[in-house]
Amino acid sequence: MEKIYRVRVLETNKEFSCGEDTRVLEAMKRSGVGPVLHGCFGGGCGVCKMKVLSGDYEAVQKMSCVHISDLEEHVVLICCIVPRSDLVITARI
Repeated sequence: MEKIYRVRVLETNKEFSCGEDTRVLEAMKRSGVGPVLHGCFGGGCGVCKMKVLSGDYEAVQKMSCVHISDLEEHVVLICCIVPRSDLVITARI
């Protein structure tokens, strides 16, 4: 049975559910919770760039180095990650 985690968006203090095999952007879009813009859903456009403030996640797709730097700790493209615990995310980077 798939584990379900809670993801809280700092800006709105709203939460949504995200399964362990569901990309965070997909669950966010389905729930109607924001704020987040999206473009390609493939890790190339960088529009869904956010920071994970707490919790564990796994990148299931390579994120474009044009948009994500190794120097920006926990900054991710949420179209490329799945949760491994409850998360708190923010668009403020």
